[in-house]
Amino acid sequence: MKAKLLGLGLTSLLLLTSLAGCVFEDDGSSGTMLEAVFSYSPSENIQEGTVVSFDASASLPNDGTLTFRWDFDADDSTDETGKRVEWRFDNAGEFVVKLSISDGTKTSTQERTVTVYGAEVQPPSADISSFSSDEDCTGEDPDTGNYILIWLCPEDKENNDRRIDETATIPLDASESEAGSNQDYISEWRWDLDLNDDSDNDGDMENDADLSGEEVDWSDVAPGEYEVSLTIVNGGGMTDSTKMKVYVNYAAFWKDFEIGGNTSNSAVDINFDMPVVYDKDSGNTIRKAIGKLVYPQQDDDWVVGGGNNNNNVLDLYAFNEDDDEVANTTSTTDDQRDEDDCDGDSYCVNLLLSSYMMTDTTNGDGEWTLTLRNERFNDVQVTSLGIFLEYR
Repeated sequence: MKAKLLGLGLTSLLLLTSLAGCVFEDDGSSGTMLEAVFSYSPSENIQEGTVVSFDASASLPNDGTLTFRWDFDADDSTDETGKRVEWRFDNAGEFVVKLSISDGTKTSTQERTVTVYGAEVQPPSADISSFSSDEDCTGEDPDTGNYILIWLCPEDKENNDRRIDETATIPLDASESEAGSNQDYISEWRWDLDLNDDSDNDGDMENDADLSGEEVDWSDVAPGEYEVSLTIVNGGGMTDSTKMKVYVNYAAFWKDFEIGGNTSNSAVDINFDMPVVYDKDSGNTIRKAIGKLVYPQQDDDWVVGGGNNNNNVLDLYAFNEDDDEVANTTSTTDDQRDEDDCDGDSYCVNLLLSSYMMTDTTNGDGEWTLTLRNERFNDVQVTSLGIFLEYR
């Protein structure tokens, strides 16, 4: 195999992979679309002497009737035939590769520019710094690993603010990335914050520049599980990319508030909005949600009568987006409410919602509701209610 250098003999050029000359025809006699489409691998950082694989299997129609002709040196002659071929680029430069397909009557072509670098040019190495919050919302050390973990902890929510709508600002740091050599530098940092959206319409879902810069702040991030991508470009035009998971956990606390008593033969409810996300397609899946309730066994207006049956009794209920009841704590006995770290004068009740409860095949995700319910006559001065959303 051989290749001819187009234009000047350059050893270092910006990497350009362009879609050009994509021409398709509609064969009116058969109603079949004729379209030439090809990809190649490796698709970036190609150096002289590299054998590149070209694949036209995405061309239409995919019915075995097409012929394939490849021109690798822009001289309008056929260098290779077949749906899948290989070509070695022996020199550095920009090469216009042309694919022509035919069904025997009509033809369609696609051209793409392949950039080849000199052997001395070194690719960069992209790196995203991982970290976790100093502590979770209960003062414990959170897990650490090759990811970013943020705990969002509004400590004292107002009693009339029962929505979970706080967001986090996440620092993204690429300062540990390397340019490729001591003589080179990094000219671009591109942060793609949504790997399911191709905002620049270049066919690559993971290279958009939603944010640019070596160190950036990603604002207004709701509780959830995410994945971001970093693409860097060095002074020689070579690129590298890497991805990292980002988790935003959440815990909100409402303290020292009152829930009224059941004086009209109807339970008293206080509802708290609890948005949960379980989306496997986007990779955003909650691990668990927990309601943690602490209230006094007896308080100032407790009705005297003696015995556990006269103690305060509060429960938590979870309802999905369709207002279907999913779980409650009514089966928790008084002895269980007095276990663990609960002091002798209080009851502690936890409602755990595992991730499987929020899948498409169970109760679904969305705007759930955590309900605090009092079915007893006397009102209760609640010590605290916490809602935890854990994605990691």
